[in-house]
Amino acid sequence: MAKNKKKVSDNTIALNKKSRHEYFIEERFEAGLVLEGWEVKSMRAGRAQMTESYIVIRDGEAFWFNGHISPLQSASTHINPDPTRSRKLLLHSAEIDHLIGSVERKGYTIVPTALYWKNGRAKIEVGLAKGKKQHDKRATERDRDWARSKQRLMKENH
Repeated sequence: MAKNKKKVSDNTIALNKKSRHEYFIEERFEAGLVLEGWEVKSMRAGRAQMTESYIVIRDGEAFWFNGHISPLQSASTHINPDPTRSRKLLLHSAEIDHLIGSVERKGYTIVPTALYWKNGRAKIEVGLAKGKKQHDKRATERDRDWARSKQRLMKENH
């Protein structure tokens, strides 16, 4: 049911780097988005942000809140665009049931991790995550620094 982590290439629209810093992401799901036309055009122009956005499940449906899609002046002349409106996520009911169970029983959080194109359609990667404590964040930072130093040393020796 959970999707394996794939390398999201140049089809990436936006990444939520903060989610990897704040949470241990244990499972990932790919969800479609219900969008308006001006939102798709803006996303094609790369005008989307995921920082401070979150996912909520209400009445058996998943919604993406606080995701910011800046309207293009040319694409949104005849409508009143709302850049941070809530957008419905398209997931299978079994996936939604799994997410609800994990959030309610096991104390998980649902976080958006990436926004990308797949076969011409906008997709959002949703992660089932556990919050990191402060010492976990420091350990992750230390490991990252050590990996960087190791690469630097290997480069100098060759």
